[in-house]
Amino acid sequence: MAPLTIDERQEFLAQPHVAAFSVSAGEDRAPLTVPIWYAYEPGGDPWIITGRLSRKGRLLEEHGRFCLMVESVQPRVRYVSVEGPAERSPLTEAQLRAMTERYMPPEAVEGYFAAAWAARTELDDAVYVLRPQRWLSADLSDHGGTSGHREV
Repeated sequence: MAPLTIDERQEFLAQPHVAAFSVSAGEDRAPLTVPIWYAYEPGGDPWIITGRLSRKGRLLEEHGRFCLMVESVQPRVRYVSVEGPAERSPLTEAQLRAMTERYMPPEAVEGYFAAAWAARTELDDAVYVLRPQRWLSADLSDHGGTSGHREV
């Protein structure tokens, strides 16, 4: 196993994977961990969209930080985990469209976007930008036998 370089980590995270999102669920509870769409461009900060009234949103508001873990098994076994504080901002139409286009097939973009934009007020959707403090990554396709987990 070998840790990913910064460039490899950024390139990997920029791909449209589904992330495992984790946020503290409080004392005597394991973290809440659920799949989530995210957006990321190399050199920037990852961000997600979630309802402030959802369980994820309420826990984010309470604890102020979260973790994303993204993995793939094709064409190589790799993962990137990033953790840090979150900053909330209002959701814009451009952000929702960008996220929709990142994950939905082209023929489904308009229908999904229209429904999500119409529902945003009811869900009190917001954007949470992750300000990375810690990174872990590994390329497990290298069978060198050493630990590739590197915290940065």
